[in-house]
Amino acid sequence: MRAIWTGAIGFGLVNIPVRIYTATEQATLDLDMLDKRNHANIKYQRINESTGKVVPWEDIIKGYKYEGTYIEVTDEDFEKASPEKSKIININEFVPETEIDTMYFDTPYYLEPGKGGEKAYALLHKALEETGKVAIGSFVMRTRGNLCLLKAAPDGIITLVRMRFAEDIRPAEDLKIPAASSVKPAELKMAISLINQLTPKKFDITKYKDTYNDELLKLIHAKAKGKKIAQPKFKMVKNNTTNIMSQLRESLKTKKAG
Repeated sequence: MRAIWTGAIGFGLVNIPVRIYTATEQATLDLDMLDKRNHANIKYQRINESTGKVVPWEDIIKGYKYEGTYIEVTDEDFEKASPEKSKIININEFVPETEIDTMYFDTPYYLEPGKGGEKAYALLHKALEETGKVAIGSFVMRTRGNLCLLKAAPDGIITLVRMRFAEDIRPAEDLKIPAASSVKPAELKMAISLINQLTPKKFDITKYKDTYNDELLKLIHAKAKGKKIAQPKFKMVKNNTTNIMSQLRESLKTKKAG
């Protein structure tokens, strides 16, 4: 793997040199965009608005429009704006992970200790593990300020989860949400029974696989062989308040039978 960020964790007066690595990868099929008339690949070009000519990457810069004029912003400017945050993951506080709404979680990364930081890295991992807490911090990556969470993962690894800021979450006040008083005690009891029945002794996320890509690939292979694919019919069953109890009962019976 190739590190995408190099810097240090600021843990009190201790600086722990680390490298950040991407922890995820896309498992989707690699589909190209084509012209439907002759299946030629579609290519994107960066066009100069004034001249209409293609601009190579090495001639493209960033700029901010200020009072009608663009001010060029260089990589050096990003570091000058906050040199500490550009190189330091500054830990601000430690909190129980359960206090953080999962809506704020964005992208996970691996942290690897840099040379000379192995002992402090192991110490921070052990401290997080023993306290059951996560560290909340901030840093700059790719010219963007980030809020993040540091967590003790298995095998001695510290993971970093980039988080959304509170202002990134849209308010839900316009949603039409039913009142809790509309729930009947008998329905609630039945729903809890179904939840308990579907609760495993230990959660194992590895048993969940993305099968959609496999099904799509089968369809593509069938089309390549000239087979016609029939459109399957799917009908969404709408629930109503009169049959929730019966549907819950059937769900419980189905699970028991399975």
